[in-house]
Amino acid sequence: MQIGFNLPNSGPLSAVASMTAIAIEGEAMGFDYLTVTDHIVLPDMKVPGYPYSESGEFYEDAPTERHEQLLGMTYIAAKTTRIRLVAAVLVVPHRPAVLAAKMLATLDVLSGGRLVVGIGAGWLKTEFDAVVTTPFAERGSVTDEYIDAFRVLWTEPSPRFAGRYTRFDGIVLEPKPLQQPHPPIWVGGESGPAVRRAAKFGNLWYPIGSNNKHLLDTLPRLKAGIARLRQATADAGRDPADVGVGYRVKRYGAVVPPVASDGERRLFSGSEADIVGDLRALRDIGVTAIDIDFGGRPDAAAVIAEMRRFRGTVIEKI
Repeated sequence: MQIGFNLPNSGPLSAVASMTAIAIEGEAMGFDYLTVTDHIVLPDMKVPGYPYSESGEFYEDAPTERHEQLLGMTYIAAKTTRIRLVAAVLVVPHRPAVLAAKMLATLDVLSGGRLVVGIGAGWLKTEFDAVVTTPFAERGSVTDEYIDAFRVLWTEPSPRFAGRYTRFDGIVLEPKPLQQPHPPIWVGGESGPAVRRAAKFGNLWYPIGSNNKHLLDTLPRLKAGIARLRQATADAGRDPADVGVGYRVKRYGAVVPPVASDGERRLFSGSEADIVGDLRALRDIGVTAIDIDFGGRPDAAAVIAEMRRFRGTVIEKI
């Protein structure tokens, strides 16, 4: 099972020296991958609306102070040598399909083939209204079409595509991604359409457990979600074993309420022994990648210290 961590690209911890130190130290500690999130602009986030917390508020301080995802990942690629770089997730409609495919191919080449393309359709209408030219209500269809276009651009010597939202012909996109046939695609999201998208396109389904509308915060709920994925993958004509399962942990330990709304214990609540047990349980049900958010601390030194402590007291006991 791969273990990763979220690299802050917003708020005080996104200061260049802090972000760089966290990435370099995380790689040195042996984490398998780091993740970087994607927002272009945000509204006043004092107004609740974030879908992954009980209050509807972002977990981090100053979330509107933020680096662009792909430029930030390229910078971190130049500061590291081994650790994999996960877009977590790329909001696919944010960028025109050909431009995004080119940026991602470039990042894969420049990083030495370390890119993982996590994808999502997005959720924040205010941001879409400012950034995106396709309709917010059609973002799922846009995402599916753009992913088809990405794969054509990444794999075909003379790519051509005629869709509803993007068209191209008579062009060349070189160099292709270093990874063949293309970088892994991890499909974020917890809803029915997201699961079906993972079944159709994904190398891995990549949910967050705390989505209030689609909770996967207990072992029974996550098992049920994986069962839905396996059925959807079979329905899509693929071998269910071809789609892995990841899991994003936004909070852990005492800050997580111990009992979920289904009456079961919430995953990653409680003691270190409880969390070790959760990691083992998720491994046993087929989860192959888990990343932890170590943010919410005052500075990079505190984040790095917690990463080191967590690795020694939890990860090394799996």
